[in-house]
Amino acid sequence: MKKLEPVEVQQALENAPGWKLTNGKLEREWTFPDFVQAVEFVRQVADIAEAAGHHPDIDIRYNKVKLGLVTHDVDGITANDAAMAAKLSREL
Repeated sequence: MKKLEPVEVQQALENAPGWKLTNGKLEREWTFPDFVQAVEFVRQVADIAEAAGHHPDIDIRYNKVKLGLVTHDVDGITANDAAMAAKLSREL
């Protein structure tokens, strides 16, 4: 697995609405009415991630959930990260 080039990262962002590049990773934040709905959202993310075999970094702050995608083995964004961001954008 290789790191995407900057132009490829920009193309990935175009295919993943709501995601942005922050500190070398793809990130997106969602806000929910309460903590329970935020945790239910994380459960849905977990099912998608487990099926794909590619797991995002997850940060829950009461009713806010932030997901981060980066491949730690290559210290950068790969095609797997781009595909997962696009998939999460489509399915959630």
